[in-house]
Amino acid sequence: MNKNVFISKHPLVLAKIAGLRDKNTSVADFRRGMSEVGMLLAHDALANAGTKSAMVHTPLGPCKARVLSQDIVFAAILRAGLGMLDGLIKVHPQARIAHIGIYRDESTLKPVKYYVRLPDTIENSLVILADPMLATGGSAAEAVEILKSRGAGRICFMGVIGARDGVKHLASAHPDVPIYIGAVDEKLNDDGYILPGLGDAGDRMFGC
Repeated sequence: MNKNVFISKHPLVLAKIAGLRDKNTSVADFRRGMSEVGMLLAHDALANAGTKSAMVHTPLGPCKARVLSQDIVFAAILRAGLGMLDGLIKVHPQARIAHIGIYRDESTLKPVKYYVRLPDTIENSLVILADPMLATGGSAAEAVEILKSRGAGRICFMGVIGARDGVKHLASAHPDVPIYIGAVDEKLNDDGYILPGLGDAGDRMFGC
């Protein structure tokens, strides 16, 4: 696997992904699990955020500290990425939010862009791009292209499950973008779904 791919070994991430894979998991539990995996993966994805020296005053006196030196933007690929967004916002409520609408053409499996809403300026931000399923890698690679075209200089991708070829595709297309993923499965079926995967993340999250 490429050196910019980081597969989680955290026991809680692995346990929660097991719950997400289970076909008997309810919609409510699926949503909660997706949010919680997002929170846990954010710990790694935000580890390299820029910081600077600062002085704070505790009840007992001044204290040297470190604070964020750059803006954080969470960008969700619609619609399934919204499930991870909830957990990300809990980790860093001050972040700005972006939405990128991309769907996969069922016949060609190619990404089709239909909606982009980003903050006015993202040049100096750390952008965390979230999408639970990294199947062919086409939609994620297209979303990264969109972010770069709008000036984003630092981008990370965060996903729950990736297909091996999809992860390789994104890593090859954008070697400067770290990929933080919960698990990597071996292949896709003929319809482009990850096997064994967890099914359609959007359908399971929204109940339709």
